[in-house]
Amino acid sequence: MTSTPSGAVPATSKEGHVPEPKNFAPKVPVQLDAPKHDPFSVAELAACNGTDPAKPTLVAIKGTVFDVSGNKSYMEGGPYRLFAGKDASRALAQSSLKAEDCSPEWEDLPDKEKKVLEEWFVFFSKRYNILGKVV
Repeated sequence: MTSTPSGAVPATSKEGHVPEPKNFAPKVPVQLDAPKHDPFSVAELAACNGTDPAKPTLVAIKGTVFDVSGNKSYMEGGPYRLFAGKDASRALAQSSLKAEDCSPEWEDLPDKEKKVLEEWFVFFSKRYNILGKVV
């Protein structure tokens, strides 16, 4: 078994596998703009749901608004279309693709799901420009 740089042996799962460290860096480097702090109302966010080509496609996580324009997964017919124009925090934390789970409420979730949500936040922040916050 290999050890970590500090010499410690990494913990294994019950299946005997050493868990891979999470690397959220995109496979293809992304040039991101400096984060913006523009306020978005819930109605403004909802209007950016991928159906109007004149508007960006936005997804919010924990109130932070990300521009996912150009990613067909969030457009009409895409697997993550239900997240577009919404704060999808609860659904992401629960790894759910149910429309009723697309909700900004996440504070009451168990710690395990909060960790998943934080991982999604990091994932998005390394791929998509931050445009502001839902107010």
